[in-house]
Amino acid sequence: MLILSVTLAAQAQKIKTIGNKLRSGTSNNTFSVVKGGEIGIKMKAGKKPVKLLKLTFDVENRQQDSLPVKVNVYRFTDEKAGENIVKQEITGIIAKGKSRPVIDLSAYNIEASGDILVSIEWLKDSPGPEVAFSIGLFNGGTYHKDSATANWEKIPVAGVDFNMQVMQLK
Repeated sequence: MLILSVTLAAQAQKIKTIGNKLRSGTSNNTFSVVKGGEIGIKMKAGKKPVKLLKLTFDVENRQQDSLPVKVNVYRFTDEKAGENIVKQEITGIIAKGKSRPVIDLSAYNIEASGDILVSIEWLKDSPGPEVAFSIGLFNGGTYHKDSATANWEKIPVAGVDFNMQVMQLK
């Protein structure tokens, strides 16, 4: 009886993926690794609140070492990033070479609705080859900041392939 109720509860929670389709092909966009710089995309979380579960993306780290990153999620209104709704530091690692990092956000109980800007932030400077993210064309574009003090800029045609697994809340 207990197993049946746990199974039904899991089925009642609707999980979906928002953001861009993941690809690991040859089309990519490169960015320098500068502490405080950010790369992200606009995602539609929906009208009703969702809990953010996992951020996933395809990347090629051409550096000699792995690279630490921090996840940020901003409210997004009128094509501008607003308040960062992530209140704790959520970090991940981009391994050397081609990889598909998955950063687990489920333990942080982050709720979002409407439009959000999901980004990763470089936690250290790392001169050398730029890091390449898989992209899609005509899928909303990429937003980036080249340093912590820079303004957000949009690359309109090519959007990095970030996506987020979310759970709809009741």
